[in-house]
Amino acid sequence: MSGTPTLIHSARLVTDGAVVDDGWVLFDGPTIAATGNGDGWRAAEADTGARTVVDAGGAWLTPGFVDIHNHGGGGVSFDDGADAIHTAMAMHGEHGTTRFVLSLVTAPVDTLERGLATVAALARSNPQVLGSHLEGPFLYHGHKGAHDPSLLVHADPASVERLIAASDGTLRQITLAPELDGGMDAVRRFTHAGVAVAVGHTGADYAQALAAFDAGASILTHAFNGMDGIHHRAPGPVAAATRTPGVTIEIINDGIHVHREVVRLAFAGAPGRVALVSDAMAAAGFGDGDYVLGSLAVAVRDGVARLVEGDSIAGSTLTLDDALRRAVVDVGIPVGEAVRALTETPARAVGRAGDLGRLAPGYAADAVLLDDSFGVLAVWSEGRVIRPTTSTSTSDTTRMPM
Repeated sequence: MSGTPTLIHSARLVTDGAVVDDGWVLFDGPTIAATGNGDGWRAAEADTGARTVVDAGGAWLTPGFVDIHNHGGGGVSFDDGADAIHTAMAMHGEHGTTRFVLSLVTAPVDTLERGLATVAALARSNPQVLGSHLEGPFLYHGHKGAHDPSLLVHADPASVERLIAASDGTLRQITLAPELDGGMDAVRRFTHAGVAVAVGHTGADYAQALAAFDAGASILTHAFNGMDGIHHRAPGPVAAATRTPGVTIEIINDGIHVHREVVRLAFAGAPGRVALVSDAMAAAGFGDGDYVLGSLAVAVRDGVARLVEGDSIAGSTLTLDDALRRAVVDVGIPVGEAVRALTETPARAVGRAGDLGRLAPGYAADAVLLDDSFGVLAVWSEGRVIRPTTSTSTSDTTRMPM
């Protein structure tokens, strides 16, 4: 084994949509070496000489959270450069997010090129950075949300190629409106380049959205927001997404963007395909105040972000531990299913199902320990502690407080 093994035992282990009581996990450096339940951890400890042994005391142990739609937090935005990215990621890491697809808002193409290059450099040096997500600029004016309407453009081939090239293979997701001129060609081109195309901020009807999914689009950006809703004679993009196998449906479960009963319907209508995302902006983890999202002024009051002009919701102040708590406590989603929506499902949506989102041998040693109320007790990423336990001992058994 490589490095100093870490063993976490006596946990309610949550993975693959199920809960394993009295479970344990053994980290071997950046990966998981073994898992099990019962007293098997004692033999694993003896065999490996693990010096860091955490008694979870019955706490929940989940894979690290994977956020595929997040614009920032801790007072800064991911558009603001490398230092801001590190600040925002550190804040969300305290809340259990261990992997990030960094979302950039609508901007001129040359500005987006610079942002993509910054993310590409970070992705090469920091495994927590999975790559980038472009939310714009190929969006529909009628559902622009918190995007500057003066910067929204059609998906011309030259711009598409510039963005693909600037990302150097690290563009993981792009949100676009497929019904715009050039939209369907862009769906096919981005998909061919290995980018997960998300339908969002769109005026597409059911048939147009279905055609986009048939052409390769595989995600619905923050479902029910930035698009027409479900009408009994006009089912719209949400129904097209639930109808199409393999399409991941993003939900911002902050109690503001989507009513809890609609969240429940989404889980029921697309089992195993809902990804809980934060869509967080700079105010997440930082508090009320005045902010800027892209080029637009945002006022955050009582934790709700809205544009100063137009009053549109402008992202969220959500962290994923709160999204999990709301899913289980407020919506009534079973713990295993809710955790899957924060881990395995988003990892699969951006092509990382083979190494992220599960507590299983060979997967990344990313994990979150949570108390009965889903408050975060400790966080590990690649086997390294990014939110420490109350005890800092690495030579004796460490017991987590409950």
